[in-house]
Amino acid sequence: MKEKLLLWLDRFLIADVFLVIIGFFWFAIALMGRSLGISLGWDIWYQLWQPVFNPAIGILFTGALLSWLVKKVSATIKG
Repeated sequence: MKEKLLLWLDRFLIADVFLVIIGFFWFAIALMGRSLGISLGWDIWYQLWQPVFNPAIGILFTGALLSWLVKKVSATIKG
């Protein structure tokens, strides 16, 4: 049961990493476009920052710490 939970947590975190990476590249491109006066989606990205990207970063860090903690406790119990 624990292994299955960790497997799904790892899969979710991988998907979350890709969301954060895509959000970062979108941010970089939109910021360059904004500085050049070209609309490359800055307004949309900025509207999605609070409800999408900010929680995704928090979930990523929390999930990584939780995964590490569960694996560490599991190794301590076994060893």
